[in-house]
Amino acid sequence: MRRLLFIGSAVVFLDVVFYAAITPLLPGYVDDLGLSKTSAGVLSGAYAAGTLVASLPAGFMAARLGPRHTLIAGLLLLGAASLAFGFGSHIALLDAARFAQGVGGALAWAGVMTWLIVTAPESRRGAVIGDVLAIAIAGALLGPAVGALAHVVGTEPVFSSVLVVAVALAVLALRLPVPARGDRMGVRETAAATTRPAVLRATAFVMAPSVLFGVMAVLVPLRINNLGGGAGVVAAGFMAGAAFEAVLSAWVGRVSDRVGRSRPYALGMVVSAAGLALLPAGQALGVVLVLLTVMSVGAGLCFAPAVAMLSDSAEASGLHQGLAAGLINVAWAAGQVLGSAGSGATASVAGDALPCLVVAAMLVAAALAAWQNDIGRTRYVARA
Repeated sequence: MRRLLFIGSAVVFLDVVFYAAITPLLPGYVDDLGLSKTSAGVLSGAYAAGTLVASLPAGFMAARLGPRHTLIAGLLLLGAASLAFGFGSHIALLDAARFAQGVGGALAWAGVMTWLIVTAPESRRGAVIGDVLAIAIAGALLGPAVGALAHVVGTEPVFSSVLVVAVALAVLALRLPVPARGDRMGVRETAAATTRPAVLRATAFVMAPSVLFGVMAVLVPLRINNLGGGAGVVAAGFMAGAAFEAVLSAWVGRVSDRVGRSRPYALGMVVSAAGLALLPAGQALGVVLVLLTVMSVGAGLCFAPAVAMLSDSAEASGLHQGLAAGLINVAWAAGQVLGSAGSGATASVAGDALPCLVVAAMLVAAALAAWQNDIGRTRYVARA
């Protein structure tokens, strides 16, 4: 389990580092390529769009062929696509490379999460998920710094390194024992389990903070840039926020194993909503950076419990954990696409306030739904 956790952590770290590396590069692409906010949102969201398209096929692949094959395929595609992105100089090629990175990321995450969840004891599921997400968030912490480095030395050598690391991790994965695949589910049984209310509700709970991440990835860097902050300030702000998020994610995963998933999730949603609602009013660079930290704290409280909720719901519904990993990716990617592309397009027409307030209201609604769900479950257990 220890070697698997190490490799799994390295995989998600690599994936998220180069997903988040776009953040400080985005204002430069806007200036160099003459992009609108809508085009910037598409570039930022292309990675998530690739993940969205590939998530369920990746889940089926993990369930049918096993997590190792899925993981290795994802790593190789992620490395090749990153190489193309590093050398890309046209917006169409950059969008396509980001999309292919997202497909590779979906395969890698489905393989890793399936492998870890079927191997970990059920009583430690929240802790394992929290630890892996903390490493992923640490990748988000380093990602802006890697983007800032690429801004200085060039994207070619920085993004080319992904292929080298991905091949090394694939070789290490080949040396781990393969977990049992479990019972195969037919299409009808899979559809029935996937559409059960508890699974759909948990999927929506994962999607809600993902929308927040998409909005933050587009509007916060552009707002910092408009207030006079460069790529270094963007990187530093996101790194500081991710540091809080990483520490909280590891801790809250263990807390959710003891007190349940809904309470920390609801708290995180409310904190995130407050920071996002106030973002349009921030007219000073320091204020925007503080609000970025507030949103990161909220995200650290809610995302690990949301993922654990979906895994728990899948198990209770008889859904293979490979397909649960696919749903996690679907929810994350759909939220990212909606948040990044939607906020960019809306902000171009109506300003930043409208998308921020709409998404903040959605986060509060998700918090209330999770809280009511927790109350309903408690009453059910008490009657039983």
